Amino acid sequence: MIALQSVGKHFQHRGKSVAALANVTLQIGKGDFVAIIGPSGSGKSTFLHLVGGMLSPTEGKVRIENESLYDLTSDQRSALRKKKIGFVFQTFNLVPYLTALENVQVPLVLAGRGEEEQQRRAESLLGRVGLSDRLDHKPSELSVGQQQRVALARMLANDPALILADEPTGNLDPETSASIMDFLVELNGEGRTIVMVTHDLRVADRARRALRLVNGSIQTDGCARPLPGTSPSSKEEKALSID
Repeated sequence: MIALQSVGKHFQHRGKSVAALANVTLQIGKGDFVAIIGPSGSGKSTFLHLVGGMLSPTEGKVRIENESLYDLTSDQRSALRKKKIGFVFQTFNLVPYLTALENVQVPLVLAGRGEEEQQRRAESLLGRVGLSDRLDHKPSELSVGQQQRVALARMLANDPALILADEPTGNLDPETSASIMDFLVELNGEGRTIVMVTHDLRVADRARRALRLVNGSIQTDGCARPLPGTSPSSKEEKALSID
């Protein structure tokens, strides 16, 4: 699904070259759930942005399903992201003047879906995350947990095979964080590949394996292990229990 070959990323800081990533070679298989852990400044977010097609490497190759990501044009990368990749952010990135329904419709509009399909799909996804009664609420009218649920529904709009999650529980209380992780585990059980950046070792423990980044280099590659609990094998509509 994902392959990095001798990938490095360097930035200029006060006239000096700083390596955010250094000679990273890695494969992440289809259906895997990988947590990227490490201290602040270790290269976690840079890694995620490289895999997501949002930040070109200084050297090396990044492949998604055997397609060399940065040999594509920017328009081709954008089309690949819309089709195959879903993003979850710590800050949610919801449009403040749009309702929950309209926020979830945004990627469907960009994908050129018809209005009826947009509304049907968005309503179904908001129902899945337990927000059928909040369709017309704007982000400011929702709790933090509810805002993250809207973000999760939006992420699923185009049915991505790959989910990239940047500190998805960073702004949430422990109970809400656990519910979000239950949902990500469920999505992984449906066959989706998940790469998640987190500083929380308890959150990372829910993944199949963990990669530790220190000064831009992979220090530890945790062994693959079965997911805790049982994940559903079908894409049944199930609501998240988040306040």
